[in-house]
Amino acid sequence: MLKHLFSAGLFAALMLSSAQAREITHAMGVTEVPDQPQRVVILTNEGTEALLHLGVVPVGAAQSWDVDPFYDHLVPLLGDAVSLGTETAINLELVASLEPDLIIGTKVRQEKIYEQLSAIAPTVMSETIGESWLKNYQFYGEVLGLGDKAAANVAALEVRAKELAAAIGDGVNEEISLVRFSPSRTRLYFRGSFPGVVLDLVGFKRPPAQDHTETFTEVQKERIPEMAGDRIFYFSSDNDNSEDKANMDEWLADPLWLNLEAVKAGKAQRVGELAWNAGGGIYCAYMMLDDLADIYGVTLPPLGQ
Repeated sequence: MLKHLFSAGLFAALMLSSAQAREITHAMGVTEVPDQPQRVVILTNEGTEALLHLGVVPVGAAQSWDVDPFYDHLVPLLGDAVSLGTETAINLELVASLEPDLIIGTKVRQEKIYEQLSAIAPTVMSETIGESWLKNYQFYGEVLGLGDKAAANVAALEVRAKELAAAIGDGVNEEISLVRFSPSRTRLYFRGSFPGVVLDLVGFKRPPAQDHTETFTEVQKERIPEMAGDRIFYFSSDNDNSEDKANMDEWLADPLWLNLEAVKAGKAQRVGELAWNAGGGIYCAYMMLDDLADIYGVTLPPLGQ
């Protein structure tokens, strides 16, 4: 296997030497990358969304969470891209077989295999994912030589969020609570989470117990009062046959939950796990904005107008 990896790495180095290259500073150091990479491998879900949104179709990508191989909204865009295993279990031999000229990953998931990836092709990594998804989008753009396009796309997303805020009006002053139910843990999501960043773009308030820059905290049932907010959005696996659903139903039947003012007012609502948590990228951010428009009963202008 190592011989194969280093052969692929030599191939990538030869290809890089014959083309213009740039130095990219990233979470694992400094790496020379081609100015116009042609065979890109991406090892994160948010990165897959970013590349496709930037108009770059990878030759290989990390498998989407909870589905095999990719989320439905990505399948038409990915074409013949190869699924490389999950973010935490990347198939190195498969990566090498694709002969990439650039690999993009994240330190928080793939630090331990960075040297092996670098032996295959120039590899750059973000520091982490989740709370930094929008910052990472700009980073991916710079790595691909599409920094200006990435900046323009981030600005367009911010404009869309402000359009939503204007349509909602005083509703953006509501304190929004975010809760995720799963069999082994229940979490409150803070401002540093993916959905927390999207809510911040719109300008929503957060309850004091969740108004933190961290990503989340795990809670037991005695902390259900910390889920209080003017509105509560909660999510679990989108597969209702999973153990997540049974755990969620148990929490939703708890007297402490039923006593929350938002629950009694009918303002506690389940939202989709894909758009609000699992997807974690720019397409899902737009899905979240659309969901919020539907929830608040407002109409947004067509994109790009």
